[in-house]
Amino acid sequence: VQLQASGGGLVQAGGSLRLSCAVTSGAFSRYHIAWFRQAPGKEREFVGGIAWNGATTAYADSVKGRFIISKDNVENMVYLQMNNLKLEDTAVYFCAAEADRSTVVRTEGYDYWGRGTLVTVSS
Repeated sequence: VQLQASGGGLVQAGGSLRLSCAVTSGAFSRYHIAWFRQAPGKEREFVGGIAWNGATTAYADSVKGRFIISKDNVENMVYLQMNNLKLEDTAVYFCAAEADRSTVVRTEGYDYWGRGTLVTVSS
């Protein structure tokens, strides 16, 4: 499984940005996909994830109500729509995948990772 995140950039606080994660896999629909982020000097943290069937999502409290994850099982893409961005959302964002048939989104234990994309929120 290979993943590639894209869509990062510079945005003003209060603005929006959509990240994309392209997944190369013959069994994409079997995977949970999650977004993580790592800010300078901080540990990597779970942002949100979506179950294999796209029906269940989970979010960190810090982004709940602002970020939305969606999964396209036809195009093998996962998106992270980020709205009302805050300065503290500045980080490198990574997408990750793990084969899992559960409908409970896992927040850890992902084996496959892509390169990150940098999101910078300015005042």
